[in-house]
Order: sequence, then C-alpha cells, then structure tokens
Amino acid sequence: MASTLSAEDLLRSATQGFDHLFANDIDAAQKVFESEDAPFHLLGLGVVAFLQAALGMETGLMDEATRCLTASEAGAKKQARAAKSLPSIHRFDAGMEWEVMHADAVVLLGLTHALSESYRGYLQCVAHSKFNKLFKTVYPNGLQSYATPATTPLPSRRGSDRSLRSSAMQSKPTTASKSGFFSRWFAPPASVAAPGTITNPPSGPVEELVLSGTAFGYGLFNLVLSLLPAKIRNVVGFFGFNHDRMLALQALAVSAARNDIHSVFAGLVLMTYHGVVLLLSGYQADEAHIIKQYKAIVSRVDGRYPDGSLWILNKAKIQRMTYDTEGAIETLRDGLKPERKKSFPQADTLLTFELAWTLLSHRRYEETAKQFLDITKLNSWSHATYYFIAAGCYFSLKDYNRAQKLLDKIPDQLDKRKLSGRDMPTETFIKKKLAFYKRKQARLGGDENRFVEAIRISPAEVWNTHARIESSIAIAHIQEWSSLTPAITDIESKYLATSIAKNESDDLDTVDELAIRSLLLGIVHRTLAEYTAARAFLLDALERAPDVEISSWVGGVSAFELAVLDLKEAEVKGTNMKPEEAMTMWEGVLAGASEKLDQAYAMSTKQMDLSSRLDSRIVMLRDEIFDKRGLLGLPA
Repeated sequence: MASTLSAEDLLRSATQGFDHLFANDIDAAQKVFESEDAPFHLLGLGVVAFLQAALGMETGLMDEATRCLTASEAGAKKQARAAKSLPSIHRFDAGMEWEVMHADAVVLLGLTHALSESYRGYLQCVAHSKFNKLFKTVYPNGLQSYATPATTPLPSRRGSDRSLRSSAMQSKPTTASKSGFFSRWFAPPASVAAPGTITNPPSGPVEELVLSGTAFGYGLFNLVLSLLPAKIRNVVGFFGFNHDRMLALQALAVSAARNDIHSVFAGLVLMTYHGVVLLLSGYQADEAHIIKQYKAIVSRVDGRYPDGSLWILNKAKIQRMTYDTEGAIETLRDGLKPERKKSFPQADTLLTFELAWTLLSHRRYEETAKQFLDITKLNSWSHATYYFIAAGCYFSLKDYNRAQKLLDKIPDQLDKRKLSGRDMPTETFIKKKLAFYKRKQARLGGDENRFVEAIRISPAEVWNTHARIESSIAIAHIQEWSSLTPAITDIESKYLATSIAKNESDDLDTVDELAIRSLLLGIVHRTLAEYTAARAFLLDALERAPDVEISSWVGGVSAFELAVLDLKEAEVKGTNMKPEEAMTMWEGVLAGASEKLDQAYAMSTKQMDLSSRLDSRIVMLRDEIFDKRGLLGLPA
C-alpha cells in the first residue's frame, strides 16, 4: 500500500533508519526501513544489504541488495514522473528529490553488479546521463562557492577549470529565478547567492537532500570511473564518457560538508579513497592536505556517530598512516571491546582486519596470527589467505610446528571462492608459493611433509606493510633479511647485518628469493630515507626479475617502487634548492617516474600474479604525479 506521508516526512523517517545504521544498530535500522514501502526506505534496505555484502566480502548477499535497489529505482522513477505535474515544494524543479533518489539507486545497483564480479554495473552507470544532468542543473556555476570539511584554497584540490567551465556553460536555468545562481561560471557575481551556500542556506531537508545527494552521486560516479582498470576506462572513453577525478573529489567533499544522510556516504567514500591512496600509492603530492581532509571528515562523522565501527576504523587508519601505530592499536582494541553495543558484525570484522594488518606492520607476530585466525570465524572470504599470513607469523616466531599445521590446512581451503569463475588472485599466488616451498624442500633432501623448513623469507612479509613503519621496525627487517646467505657484498648500508652464520648451502638459492629480498630491502631502506641503498636494491630486484621462476610480480612492483623512490627523494632534495633549480629537477623527476610507471604497467600482464593490485597502484600514483604537476604549475 502506498504511503500517505509527504516526501519530507518519508525522508525524515528514512533518515532515522540511516542514523541507526551508522551508529552500529543495524537491527533498528532495518525495522525503520521495513516500516514503509517507499523509495527512501527501499533504498535503505538495499544499502544495508549492500554494506553487509561489501564490508563482509559476502557476494552472496548481493541478490537482496539488487532486489531492494531495483524496487527503489522503479518507485523513485514513478514518483518523479508524477511530481512533474505538481507544484514544486522547494526552489528546484518539481520532483528533483525523486530524481536524486533514482540516481542513488542506479549508482548503487551499478556497484552491486560490480561487487558481484561483473562489469555490467559500470556499463549500467555509464548508460545513464542522469548524474551529469543533475549536477549541471543543481550546480550550474560549479562548486567553488561551497564549503568542504577542511576547505583549503589549494589549486590542486579544485576540479579542472575546463570541467567546471563546461559544467557551467552547458547548464540551463531550471527555476523561476534569474539571479546569479544561474549565471555562467565567469559572469560577475550577482546579489543572490546559490542555494546551499552560507548566505543562502537550504530551506528544509528536501533541498538539503537535493544539494547533498547530487554532489554525492556525481562525485561517486566519476571517482569510480577514474579508478577503473585502464583497459575498461579506455572502452568507456570510447563512448564519450570521461572523468575529472579532482572535480569528483571536490563534489564528494561538498556533499560531506552538508547535513543530509548523503553527507555520511560521501564522507565514507572519501575516507576509503584517502586511506587507500595513503596506503598504496607510495607517494602523495600533498600528503598534508589529504591528512587534513581525512581527519576533518572522520571528526565530523565520529562526532555524529561515536559508536559506529566505520568511523572508529578510519580514526585508526589515520593514526596508522601518521605513524602512531600504538594509538591505532589502542583505538581498534577499544572498538572491539565485548561490552560495546554492536549489531553490525560486518563493520566490526573490519576492525579485526585492520588490527591484524596494523599489528603485522609492527612485527607483533603472535597477536597478528591470532587476529587473522579470528577472521576465519567472522567471514568466508579466502581463508587460505588468512592461514597463509598466520603461518608466516608463526614462521617469524620460529614456531615451525604451528606454521606447518596452518600451511597443511591451506589446500582444503583453496578453490572455495572464485572470481567470475576464476581462482582468486591471492590464492593463485599462494598455490605457487606452496609448490615452490615443496620443490625447494625436495631439492634440499628434507622431509616433504615439513616443507616449512625450506622457507627463508616469511610469507607474512610480502603484503605491502613496510611503507609506513617506524625506523626501529625497518631496521629489524633489514637485520633479519640481510643475515640470510649469500651475504650482501655489492651494496653498502650501515644497517646491514655484520654477523652472518655460515651454512653448507646458501639460505637463498634461487633467483626468486634473491629478487624478493632485494625488493623488500629496497622498500625498507627507502622508508629510512636511505635513498642510495634503496635504489641499489630495487635496481637489483628489477635486474633479476626476468629470470625468476614463479615470482612474476617482482619486476613490475620493483619498477613501481623505483618511481616512488624518485619522487620521495626529489621532495627532500627540493627543500635545499633555489626555486628555478627545483623546478628543473622536478620536470626530469616527474618524467622519469612516469616512464617507470609505463615500464611497470607493461610488465603487469594477465599472467602476472596480483596484476590488478599493481594496476590500481599505478593509477593512483599517476594521479599523484598529475597533482604534483598542478602544484608546480607544470603542464600535464
């Protein structure tokens, strides 16, 4: 039965449901969403199912998300059509709120299909011009008049002038007003400010929804488009769909600064993006701005929902990214205390997951192993991967019996999860590593059932956990890896082990192991700002890469890490140079780093293990290079 409540009343009701959801009370949220058969509420049910599936890595829950979102999309479309013949209840065109709801459902359906391991979702999103149309209608003069959670006047953080100008010049007035709100981008300012700005605030929750929801949908769609794998992006671009990442981020930031529930979603998207960039890109053109924006968004949402696991998670991520590892561990453990009221298990699982990685980055192997084993009880995603990392932790503790027991469990866990009918990338990698260890153990003449004895570099240490670690942790890694034979004699570093035990045979007797050791040593030396040694080790890894047996990923990752090294070293050198000297240096460094990324991308073929992970890192670092050029005033 159709609801008799007004759009504003339905919106207020659904907002209560979202408030429960983001405060970790998922049961109360579902009760609110089930109370009305309206598009707002159906969207809420779809969001609950979507978050449960996405956060818990449970793709099986996507059917329920698809059902609810499809119903919400149809309902919003019907309401929008009906509203066209009625007077508008706000300063925008009649039915605009339903257009925003329809766009919400479309983009979430697209992401649902994507998480169901299908690019149909992206194509569905691209098939709708609704996002651009709404944006040009609601923000015809761009976004520069609107606040963000941490507004800064940095030119690198604005969308490109071309995109903003295009948005303005292609838009048309859609209300009776003929004031400055609908003037073109470069027109002189008028006396009436744009709706939603400080001097002309929105009139009621429906206008707030239109403003926040439009910025959110446009920003999310374009950000997702910018992060697609290069090959897919090229196909999309062929049909005329291009993106402006900086404008997308600015739109999300504008949405995040508002009070509608879309602001929370926008904040969550920005938190996730900033966290991933800080962790995976290796270098940031303006790290201070990213941290500032990240902290402002987390503080804003955390103040609204202090018990929400998602905000506790991101508070800890900031602490980890700013080298406060102990603070991050304390935050996460407080968030996991049993006395906390919680009924959002998928979000709580993320706290355990983040705690495991944070402990691993701190070499706290016993605690790390426990956390990864606990995760196997919390979700069904790749238990083989969790066992593999936990086994590596016990190997590092020299508890070889427990390590072997976990390694023995892995074969039964493999192949339980598939991506589009194919093996999961991490499990393909693990299969090759297990076979490699067994072959080495046979070559050494050992008991093949004790192949843990053939391991020399811990399986827990190849997962990109060394870029943001304390100096003492980096030095401990160097001492451990450089103590393995053959001794390192051709690269100098004050941190290398000086006392090396002599064995009948070398610890590392394959090209794969030697290349991986050099790669890891290059990364941790770079963390210590020992750039000469770091470059020597990374080049050594790159030179060995063509001869590896199974470690196909080493070459591409080495080239990528060399690009990061060039950029980080240039930041240090530039502080002691005259401006014109620094500019000349940066032109060469940015060009060289781009060439190294081209080299890394060329090595990232379908046959390379974990290639999609490297592809994503390359995309992010290219974006940071683009931003650096903007900061320096250099052409793109």
